[in-house]
Amino acid sequence: MVLLGDHTHLQAGQEVLRTGCVMDIGVGDALLGRVIDPLGRPLDGGPMPLTTTRLPIERPAAAIMDRAPVTAPLQTGIKVIDALIPIGRGQRELILGDRQTGKTAIAIDTIYNQRDTGVVCVYCAIGQRASAVAKAVARLRSKDALAYTVVMVAEGNDAPGLAYIAPYAATSIAEHFMESGRDVLIVYDDLTHHARAYRELSLLLRRPPGREAFPGDVFYIHSRMLERATHLNAARGGGSMTALPIIETEAHNIAAYIPTNLISMTDGQIVLDSSLFARGVLPAVDVGQSVSRVGGKAQRTAYRTVAGDLKLAYAQFEELETFARFGARLDEATRTSIEHGKRIRACLQQSELSPLTVVSQITVLLGLNAALFDAVPLDRMAAAQAAIAVAANATDPALIERLSHADKLSAQDTSTLTELARQALEDWSRLEALPPKSTQK
Repeated sequence: MVLLGDHTHLQAGQEVLRTGCVMDIGVGDALLGRVIDPLGRPLDGGPMPLTTTRLPIERPAAAIMDRAPVTAPLQTGIKVIDALIPIGRGQRELILGDRQTGKTAIAIDTIYNQRDTGVVCVYCAIGQRASAVAKAVARLRSKDALAYTVVMVAEGNDAPGLAYIAPYAATSIAEHFMESGRDVLIVYDDLTHHARAYRELSLLLRRPPGREAFPGDVFYIHSRMLERATHLNAARGGGSMTALPIIETEAHNIAAYIPTNLISMTDGQIVLDSSLFARGVLPAVDVGQSVSRVGGKAQRTAYRTVAGDLKLAYAQFEELETFARFGARLDEATRTSIEHGKRIRACLQQSELSPLTVVSQITVLLGLNAALFDAVPLDRMAAAQAAIAVAANATDPALIERLSHADKLSAQDTSTLTELARQALEDWSRLEALPPKSTQK
């Protein structure tokens, strides 16, 4: 028996009664905009959600014949992910990195970018500090993202049983929306705390510990949950559930037991590097170790025109940068490649809660591939990108619509957007060259 509530009033010898029901949770639109615990009780001070449907927290995953290929992209609004590590609707993409490297920030930004897309979001906080959860909820509320989001919270000081059932309950809520034909994004933040809660329960239940003191079936408890994320076929409504599980590594050790478990059961991983974070490269995504094994098939074709050259140039830059640290004398071509690579790194940086539209991302990346940024000082890259983004969003609406849905980027579109980026940079450079206005009377 595992306790899920307050145990302080319990005493030895008290009578325990069975309900005769499998553990379930209320699901439905009444949960949108609410903060609840894994038992469905409100944590936001509001009334009890009035749900008419209940689902078991543990359910079999959809059969293979009920699934469809991942064909539609899930835009995060983050350049480095949408262009180089794309995510498709129905995919399971792991986010991993050391403590305080921006894992939750990527998830919150992705939820924020689903505004006006019809995607329902479920954010499941497992074992987090109350202050961290309150901050995440406040950020979602400030951007009107809570209206299409369900937040489930099992805090760090809650009973381990409550933390154990939290992701399963959140998955059932997401499945209800998926089975009604809607697209869902679910974030598990994070499964490291979930594994520790299960280890605590297992040791109390006298189950033998295994590798790194985790019981052997910890792989199964995560795999059977993540297997429920999928894209259903048209006969089942065509809904999808995209899972973004988050785990915490120690000293960037992705070969530890829990990280290797989750890497093997997901469709790719976004690896965050603490050294990049310390240097101010945000989001601190390690492009070399990150991969998406499904999303490339769902990625908008316009990105493929720019992403291939970009990833190759960035990989070459990282190798040249490492070589240049030894103080070797570099020829002009190598110095040019390094300077261009620095602009790529600066261009892939992005502030929190500042997602970019498809047309602005593609225009910026086309300008980057055309070396238009090479003359821009590194400390002014953000301002230069903002100027291009503004110009791109103000371009021909027909072009924007075509970029969002076209099969490929035509030569004419490429030329138009590259010229737009060049003109925006020239206008911005002229404004930068103007002397500041005098404040004296």
